[in-house]
Amino acid sequence: MERISLSDCEPSEAADGVHLALMAGAEEMNVQHFEIEPGATVDEHSHPHEQTGFIYEGEVVFESNGEEVVCGPGDAYAIPGGQPHAAENRGEEPVRGIDVFSPPRDDPSWQDD
Repeated sequence: MERISLSDCEPSEAADGVHLALMAGAEEMNVQHFEIEPGATVDEHSHPHEQTGFIYEGEVVFESNGEEVVCGPGDAYAIPGGQPHAAENRGEEPVRGIDVFSPPRDDPSWQDD
């Protein structure tokens, strides 16, 4: 077993105001911490990984299939693999949460920037 603290992780800026930190990885899934600054957006994208997550601070607006879904503290979400989606922080405080990807994003394209 390995213990990983968020303070030990180097975040990368995936987009302006969007910070991601790959925390724990295993054979079948991995865990990523994210922070989205006020006014920042994650452009529409898709990936083959199933993505589930949990918001513990702030409020994020997801857009997928022409629908908007607002998630705030205490909310979890699930995005099927291959489904295009985007996210935006329309609030005045950072959004912080955890994503779990399966299969693992062991070489996320956002780390190449």
